[in-house]
Amino acid sequence: MSADTKTPFEHVNATLSQLKEMRHYSRNNVELLSTQWLLFDGELKKLKHARKIEELMVRQGELHDALEAEIADLEELAESLQPAPEETADTLH
Repeated sequence: MSADTKTPFEHVNATLSQLKEMRHYSRNNVELLSTQWLLFDGELKKLKHARKIEELMVRQGELHDALEAEIADLEELAESLQPAPEETADTLH
């Protein structure tokens, strides 16, 4: 099915899949960065880079929170756009 013939429901689900993948990587990135932060906090402070890393962690956390919120919103939208069971049965005949 080409992009031109996708239904709004299919577009929402495709976007939802991409956002869920981004959320997965976002979570992993936050965890890895936090681990590095804990291991090297003292050295980073001595090198005057602690604040920069902390800002990145905050931004990454904000991105993760925004992804969570948008995923929840799109899941609700997908539910409202889902075709009724009789509509899908009619299209198969």
